[in-house]
Amino acid sequence: MPRSREHAYDVTVTWTGNTGEGTAGYRAYTRDHDVTAPDKATRLTGSADPAFVGDPERWNPEELLVASLSQCHMLSYLAVCSLKKVVVTAYEDVARGAMSETAGGGGRFTEVVLNPVVTVAEESMVEAATALHEDAHRICFIANSVNFPVRHAPRIVVAGG
Repeated sequence: MPRSREHAYDVTVTWTGNTGEGTAGYRAYTRDHDVTAPDKATRLTGSADPAFVGDPERWNPEELLVASLSQCHMLSYLAVCSLKKVVVTAYEDVARGAMSETAGGGGRFTEVVLNPVVTVAEESMVEAATALHEDAHRICFIANSVNFPVRHAPRIVVAGG
């Protein structure tokens, strides 16, 4: 019987949609962002995880799942911030997913941890910016669709600080 192995998937999602006003209004920013991972080409091309004889330079489904969770949280977060008048000027998340293989060739994700670093326009926005991660998590379509924990460990910084 094969032994269980652990896998980790690291994905970075960087918001590029600040048009100059941050999230000052719901339509004041774009939802554009970059998804990157170590050793990946810019063009999104797929393969299996290298542990399963895949091409390490191509995206695998496990990384894409982690990216989807990170992207969904970011998009939900930016929306709730804009509605609550919390001006986000930058956002980057280095997310990590953990998967365990099981006997017989299967496996499952055991958790994904989102680690967003969020820059807000003013010190007075830090408390709300922190709390709004819960709201974003609650409305994230992807997080609501998976059967494993999706945790978030945000860090909020103030622009120019």
